[in-house]
Amino acid sequence: MGFRCEIRLSGAGGQGLLLAGKIIAEAAAIYDGKLATQAQSYGPEARGGASKSEVVISDEDIDYPVATNLDLLLAMTQESVDAYVGDVKDGGIVLADSGLVASVPPGNYRVLHLPIAETAREKVGKGVTANLVAVGIIAGLVDVVKPTAIESAIRARVPRGTEDSNLKAFRIGLAMTDDLPAEDAEE
Repeated sequence: MGFRCEIRLSGAGGQGLLLAGKIIAEAAAIYDGKLATQAQSYGPEARGGASKSEVVISDEDIDYPVATNLDLLLAMTQESVDAYVGDVKDGGIVLADSGLVASVPPGNYRVLHLPIAETAREKVGKGVTANLVAVGIIAGLVDVVKPTAIESAIRARVPRGTEDSNLKAFRIGLAMTDDLPAEDAEE
């Protein structure tokens, strides 16, 4: 039996989560030889309303492209963690921005509170790159898509002239996972 990995990126409109989902899906499907689907939804407001992007990656045909049993939930707002934490499977991961999410309900999943937006502002110098800091962290936590494939997708997808700062954000996020404990401790 093959593998299936379900990732949901959730937060508010304007945080770049739809682009982040497209980058992960394209990295898997175009640059890493896997099968992937990506779906997105957002509230009626372009910025500030609820936003989510779902990516399903597999090495077999994806017969149901909706993420319902999440391996990883990225929560960039308190509302998003509250709305979607129930979809995280046992043993899955909840990645919450420590500056934007106050608490994660307890459950049978690993919780990581990391300063995603703060890292983008302080280490990249551009807060708008928080989405790619998050993609880097996700790549380090869920070893499903090669980092080189994600870098290729970033180069192809981000606005022209922003490739360097977005690649820097991705690499910083990826490096943030180097010092994390294997399973427990992070809050």
